Amino acid sequence: MLYPQIENTVKSFDFKQISEDRKAVLQPLIDFIQTKADSNLETRLNLICTHNSRRSHLSQVWAQTAAAYYGIKNVSCYSGGTEATALFPMAAETLKDSGFNIKTLSEGSNPVYSIKYSADALPVIGFSKTYDDDFNPESSFAAIMTCSQADGGCPFIAGAEKRIPITFEDPKISDGTPQQKETYLERSLQIGTEMFYVFSQIKK
Repeated sequence: MLYPQIENTVKSFDFKQISEDRKAVLQPLIDFIQTKADSNLETRLNLICTHNSRRSHLSQVWAQTAAAYYGIKNVSCYSGGTEATALFPMAAETLKDSGFNIKTLSEGSNPVYSIKYSADALPVIGFSKTYDDDFNPESSFAAIMTCSQADGGCPFIAGAEKRIPITFEDPKISDGTPQQKETYLERSLQIGTEMFYVFSQIKK
């Protein structure tokens, strides 16, 4: 059971808005998850962006939520960057506005957040780290490249079973403008819609 506000957000997702070209980009991720599900193996997804501050966290949280929503078992979603910075506060605030329960576990230059989509589920632990941090899996995972900079600048991801580029525009371009909140929400909802589409395609 997702929190009611997240349920309402999910009801607004319209898979018809996803173009056929974009569905083709998402298909390798669907295939990876389906293969794991068919074999009763754990699905590990490491969502990677340059700074692990915005898109990779939004993707991690929405993917984990979608797996729970559709009852796809043994799915563990992680995130990382080619360098560690901090989870950008507006990314956390955007998730909060969509109904996620967010607590700050530690302050500092790289705060740690607990992000919950359901009262009874384990939280996603959100903080910035490199993709090969000890917190993340070492092997048998799919590396999902959520930005073209990380995809182009990081040709080899050690331990990745599959590498899948699914890039999103950076909401950072709106930082400091009146459009910031709207832009972050738009990007979050796009990522949410696409991650829910992916998991809706998995046959149990």
